[in-house]
Amino acid sequence: MKNTINFYAFERAFEQCGRGNQFTKQGLKALFEYIEEYEQDYGEEIELDVIALCCEFVEYEDLDEFHGDYDKEEYPNLETLRDYTDVIEIDDDSFIIAAF
Repeated sequence: MKNTINFYAFERAFEQCGRGNQFTKQGLKALFEYIEEYEQDYGEEIELDVIALCCEFVEYEDLDEFHGDYDKEEYPNLETLRDYTDVIEIDDDSFIIAAF
C-alpha cells in the first residue's frame, strides 16, 4: 500500500518521530524536494523512513561547521565534496550531505 505525501505531511512525520529539530525548516524542505526529484528522475518510489533519513543525511550551517567533522584539506569546497557524496544546497552557505 502506498501513500503519497506533501511537504506538510513530510515535516509532520519528522515531528511525530521526535526528529522535528533534526533539520532546519529550509533544510527539511530542500531534502523533501531532493527526494521528490530523485523519485522522478529514477522512477523509484522512496519509502518514508524518518530515522533512516536522519542517519543518511546531515545538515551543515556552512563549510566551517562541516570542517569540524571532515578534513578541510581533503574537502576544501562544495565542488570537491560533490565528488564524494550528494550535496543538497539550501542557501548560499548551508547545505545537506549524504553522510559518508
